[in-house]
Parts: sequence; structure tokens; C-alpha cells
Amino acid sequence: MFPIRDHNPSQTQPVVTISLIIANVAVFVLMLPYATDDIAMRVFLGDWAMIPARISAGSGWYTLVTSMFLHAGFLHLAGNLIVLWVFGDNLEDVLGHLGFLAFYLGTGIVAALAQVASGPTSMVPTVGASGAIAGVMGGYMLLFPRARVDVLFIFIIFFQVFTVPAWLVLGVWFILQLVSGLGSDTVSGGVAYWAHAGGFLAGLLIMLPFWLRRGGADYWQQSAGHPPYPEAHYRVVRTRIPKVRRRR
Repeated sequence: MFPIRDHNPSQTQPVVTISLIIANVAVFVLMLPYATDDIAMRVFLGDWAMIPARISAGSGWYTLVTSMFLHAGFLHLAGNLIVLWVFGDNLEDVLGHLGFLAFYLGTGIVAALAQVASGPTSMVPTVGASGAIAGVMGGYMLLFPRARVDVLFIFIIFFQVFTVPAWLVLGVWFILQLVSGLGSDTVSGGVAYWAHAGGFLAGLLIMLPFWLRRGGADYWQQSAGHPPYPEAHYRVVRTRIPKVRRRR
């Protein structure tokens, strides 16, 4: 299940969310010249990616932040940024621009440290914004568990878009990260599952005081678990392309 949009567009311009998307794309473009040179790429990642063994040795702390803006390929980048766009704007609405930026960077750092804790001697470079975005997902699920989210469901050759509550798609995603990370002390299959799980939990815990100040469960009652503004209603627009019936 891959989220492609929610039904609650932000009420303010999500300048931080947009800026983060632009920054990630810009860094990815700057990395492209290294893509054809393995040695240059290893040197680049050695300087800017988060390497658990290096953090455990007490150096390279800046990579906890720089690694958030590096991606291993176009699909890695696109997948992360779509999810950031879907969920980031609503959190930016309620936290404010600077508050959301601090939340994003803070959960990303905690996510990286969770990955270090899972394999402190690992020399595998870790890159990607997914730890910070997992934090955004955790915070979103706490504040808006019943927000309607459109997800693309893919099963072999079957494709279908379903609308489900946020708690379902985000809760299932978190459980999958947790289960996949069990028994793995480092990056498994190219995916840093413990960074994902750690970022998600960080998002929940950091958002918890904010949620409690808003009334906790009463906040859910007041907003019905949705962002506190009108819900968007999407409809399928019929295509003008005529149907061509099969000849017998």
C-alpha cells in the first residue's frame, strides 16, 4: 500500500515541506555525476552518508543530518518525497513552519541513531529522508488517525486505489518495518528498517505533548480524528478518449 494523497489539503502554504522537497531534489541532481564512478561515489558517501561505526566512534555527527538529503536512486527519492508531500503539509499547518522544520530534523536524527543502535559496528552507509518522513507519519497518525488517505495497492499485476483511514495505512506500515527489522542488526536488503521504526516512534513521542495540550482524546472528539478544516472531495473525471470495442 503506497499513499498517494490525503483528503485534507493544507490551509497555509507549506513552505518548509516544499523547501525540503526542493533541497532533496537539488542534492540528488548534484550526486548524479558520481553515479557512473564507483570510487568517487564511495568517497562521497564516506564523507556525507551516516555510517554507524563512525558515529559509534564519536565522529561524523554532522552526517546524522546530511544523510537525510542523500538518496540511492530515483525511485528512493520519489517514494520518499511523495509521502512527505502527502503528510507533511498538515503537520506544518499545526506546528508552524519553524516548528515543523525542527520536528522533521529531530525525528530524522533520532531515526539515524536508532539505526546506529541496531548495528553500532556496521560500515554500511545509510542514506535517505525516510527516517525523518517516518517521524512525520508517526506524528500525523497521532493527530489525525481518521484522516482519509488514498493508497495505491499493488499486488503482482493488480493495481487499485483505495481510500482508507490514516491509522490503518500508517499502522500497517509501522508494523511491517518493525517485523522486518527483527533479527536484523543492520541494513537489510538495502532498507534501514530500524531507522524507519525509530523515526516513527520518535514522531509519536515528540508529538505526544502537543496532542495532550490540545486535549488528548478530546481533541480527537472535536475534530473526529481529521485535520481541523474542510475535507476535500475528489471525483473521477471521465476521459474524452472514446472506447474502441473489440471486433470479433
